[in-house]
Amino acid sequence: MTEENKKIDKNTRKQIEMTLEGVRIEFPSQRPILLLKEKNGNRYLPIWVGAFEASAIALEISNIKTPRPMTHDLIVNIFKELGIKVETIEVCDIKDNTFYAYLNLRYLDDKKIKIDSRPSDAIAIAVREKCKIYSSEHVLKLAGIEIQTIEDEIKKFRDFLDHVTPEDFNKEL
Repeated sequence: MTEENKKIDKNTRKQIEMTLEGVRIEFPSQRPILLLKEKNGNRYLPIWVGAFEASAIALEISNIKTPRPMTHDLIVNIFKELGIKVETIEVCDIKDNTFYAYLNLRYLDDKKIKIDSRPSDAIAIAVREKCKIYSSEHVLKLAGIEIQTIEDEIKKFRDFLDHVTPEDFNKEL
C-alpha cells in the first residue's frame, strides 16, 4: 500500500464524535430529518429518516414514555437482559445516498461485536442508552455541511466594520 493510500485509508476510518441536535421536518418535502453536529466543530450531518424512527428518537429526547415498549425500547431491554452493552454507534458509510451505521456492542465483559444497522435505528438506540455517536470522516466529507456559528458571523461583521471606509461604498461594481 502506498503512503498516499495509507493516508486516505487512515482518514476514511477516522471517527468524529457527534451530538444529536434534534429531529426536524424538512420543507418542502415534509420528510423527517435528524441532524448530527460535530462535537468539536461546526460540521453538521443531515440524515433523512422514516417517520417511525423520527418519532422514536423525538419521543426519547423529549423524555416521553409510551405505555408499552416501542421496538427500540424492546431491543435495549433485550440487550440489558442478555448483559450486552451498547458502547457507541457509528455512521460509517454512505453509498448511493444511503447511510450505513454500526452498533458497537460489548458482551461477556470483553467480547466486542459490530452490528450493521440503519443510522436511524442506531441513533434511536443510542439516545436510549446514552452512548456516544460517531461519524467517519469519510461520511462527513461526502454528506456533511459546514455552518458558521453566529459568533463567527458577528466576528466577520465587526472585522468588516473595523476596516471599511466611506469610499468603499462609493466604488463602482
